[in-house]
Amino acid sequence: MFRLASDLRVYLHREPIDFRAGINSLAIVVEQSMGLDPFQRAVFAFCNRRRDRIKLLIYDRSGFWMLLKRLEADRFHWPRSQEAVLTLTTEELHGLLDGINIAAVRRHPVRQYHSVG
Repeated sequence: MFRLASDLRVYLHREPIDFRAGINSLAIVVEQSMGLDPFQRAVFAFCNRRRDRIKLLIYDRSGFWMLLKRLEADRFHWPRSQEAVLTLTTEELHGLLDGINIAAVRRHPVRQYHSVG
């Protein structure tokens, strides 16, 4: 299993796409539909209608990477939201790729303390 750097931004395209789309088509979706720059240091995630495939688009200084994961018997738990584009952490993306329903995961709240004494 590969691991993405923890400082990468992750953008999830909520609506399913036609999985015949290649790198150029996905870069156009990033620009026009998501309103983002496909050349930024980020991962753009897409799924198909059946939710059994995910494509990742990544640019790394000299060219694009396109990774595909296909499930044989299961479905990805694609987050439901009113937003067209969701922002995730790389940890959440890895959870999604591993089959975790990230919408159901609850983290401890971030605490801000003024002193220790």
